[in-house]
Amino acid sequence: MTPAITSRLPHVGTTIFTVMSALATEHGAVNLGQGFPDFDCDPALVDAVAAAMRSGLNQYPPMAGVPALRDAVSAKIAALYGRHYDPGSEITITAGATQAIITIILAIVHPGDEVIVLDPCYDSYEPNIELAGGTPVHVPLTPGTFEPDFGRIAAAITPRTRAIIVNTPHNPSATVWSAAHMARLAELLRGTDILVIADEVYEHMVYDGELHQSVARFPELAERSFVVSSFGKTYHVTGWKVGYVAAPVPLMAEFRKVHQFNVFTVNTPVQHGLASYMADASRHLALPAFYQRKRDLFRAGLAATRLRVMPSTGSFFQCVDYSAVSELPEADFCRWLTTEVGVAAIPLAAFYKGGFEQRIARFCFAKKDETLQLALTRLAKL
Repeated sequence: MTPAITSRLPHVGTTIFTVMSALATEHGAVNLGQGFPDFDCDPALVDAVAAAMRSGLNQYPPMAGVPALRDAVSAKIAALYGRHYDPGSEITITAGATQAIITIILAIVHPGDEVIVLDPCYDSYEPNIELAGGTPVHVPLTPGTFEPDFGRIAAAITPRTRAIIVNTPHNPSATVWSAAHMARLAELLRGTDILVIADEVYEHMVYDGELHQSVARFPELAERSFVVSSFGKTYHVTGWKVGYVAAPVPLMAEFRKVHQFNVFTVNTPVQHGLASYMADASRHLALPAFYQRKRDLFRAGLAATRLRVMPSTGSFFQCVDYSAVSELPEADFCRWLTTEVGVAAIPLAAFYKGGFEQRIARFCFAKKDETLQLALTRLAKL
């Protein structure tokens, strides 16, 4: 007989992303639910990794990551956001952004600490906090606009608040924080010991000529922040699971204590390949135009449907209000859309603690043009 165990995450089941992807496969639906591209990465990146493998770079790298890749990350951040992170002591390569975030939380959150999360939010935040023994404190973004409500954030701060998680560009709403938002956050946290976990995995997907407002741009915030990004999102290789964290020395020292016993280090030839590939900065600087064209193609097609297109100023997601199409709750609507219309989406309510019905669904437009056109043909029948 299997021994009984007490679950560390008793309320966690199969994620909505897994459920909807399986449903899409079962019914032959176009999967615009889960956030990953259906197109290949640049062959030059694969060649760079293969070259590293063939040259014998296949053993453990340094715990914090291959020096050349940390140098490249430091140079990129300095060029884009004007802050220098020391590659030796302030940048660590991670096994994707998800591992980065849980490692940060395990490093800084103690039992009884509170961490503010802004709903709707990525589904790993709360379980990570709970595994560290902390308490997630959910503060909703403003319904409709998804603007941060600093009055409500201020009201949620207590003497036990250890950190706040900020995600911009935002998954799932596809909104971005402005410089004014960042300045307001800095003002709010001034004089506290509250840390910022800045989930910036979509940093290179900001549209209409706007700039990504990384916390690294704001010295007062940077001093208390962990900045997280993802090579997988940036270079269309989500399955490689490689990312990075940048943080001041005192924060990074604590991060590395956990990282070395969590994954220890990350795939060596992939790190060398990425370092070589990053030497050409145009490869990440071209991303806003690349994805804005896909966004505009998708939005133009959606305009011919009864779905109301909501703003999409960052990330590779597009939210729609389906109130004119159906009165079904969001999860039921997305299942119906998948099984009957042949297009998979994700209910926005899945990103809220306890759910929150607004009749909004999220699509991913990081797809081949023909994939998007097929989805639009099917959605036009609504």
